[in-house]
Amino acid sequence: MSKKITIKDIAKAANVSVTTVSFVLNDKGEKMGISKEVIKKVFKVTEEMKFRLNMIASSLRTGKTRSIGLIVEDISNQFFSDLARVIEREAIDLNYRVFYCSTGGNDERAVELVNSLLQANVDGFIITPTKNMKATIDRLMELQCPVVLLDRYFEEQNVSHVVLDNFEGAKTATNYLLEKGFKKIAFVTNSSELIQMDLRKQGYISALKEVNLYDESKILDIEYHISEDERIEKISDFLNNTTEIDAVLFGANYLLLAGLQSFRKLGLKIPTDKAVISFDDHDSFRLHSPSITVLSQPIEEMGKKTVRLLMKHMNEGNNSEIEKEKKKGSLTIRESV
Repeated sequence: MSKKITIKDIAKAANVSVTTVSFVLNDKGEKMGISKEVIKKVFKVTEEMKFRLNMIASSLRTGKTRSIGLIVEDISNQFFSDLARVIEREAIDLNYRVFYCSTGGNDERAVELVNSLLQANVDGFIITPTKNMKATIDRLMELQCPVVLLDRYFEEQNVSHVVLDNFEGAKTATNYLLEKGFKKIAFVTNSSELIQMDLRKQGYISALKEVNLYDESKILDIEYHISEDERIEKISDFLNNTTEIDAVLFGANYLLLAGLQSFRKLGLKIPTDKAVISFDDHDSFRLHSPSITVLSQPIEEMGKKTVRLLMKHMNEGNNSEIEKEKKKGSLTIRESV
């Protein structure tokens, strides 16, 4: 059986002290004034000797587990799974692992997840907060846990976040429909007080008010916690009862997925009967016939920025500046308008 390689063996092979090896392997080399050449040499020798620092022993020594807790709303929603993929890839590149979990929009579950991840001693959090999660995030801040919020935030809270410019995105999508000659544009959203959904609604309203075409009865607010069938039912009733709609903007991809089934149920053709745009892309929107025009979020950019920001907070601790990042979305033009 091969002998387990120790820090001593590496020190001997690299011709440096045990302390130097320990600092380098715990990412403290530069901080302790060890030269780049020595750091490189230690890593090279380590690699050659196939030495893997025992994660658990290291976490007991340093209090660091090299892990991140990622809490999103729904990992089965393609928007969140695509984001998680970028975040995990970026984290792995920096030698961090990611624990991810979904809240399902449930406040109590969100609090439980935060507590579990705190017990697992994660080094930082990336969170898509639920509606009443403000107090939990306040608590993380008090515990001096590095946190970055993603996709949404609380206006009165000073926490770093990376979000889409939702107001501008909805305005862009609505203006595109107006340019194409549609005047009776409906908006389907969920009736949550979440800031990103509210800003999407405000952007839609603003674009229509500018041309005096705003009509409150053309907004459908659907509760978040209902089944897909109930969603289809509500959208079908709305389209049936609000007769003169010529275009619909959907506030999220899962709302359009239900919407497409409502259109089929009512025998409505896109774009001949009604034009359609959705927030957030989905693989099926490209494959759908006709393919669906979407306001897509810069997922790659958002994921990278979130990880970079969290690393900055984890490295700089309390001295780290709060950053609030708004990214522009882009209209992906397809065949549904």
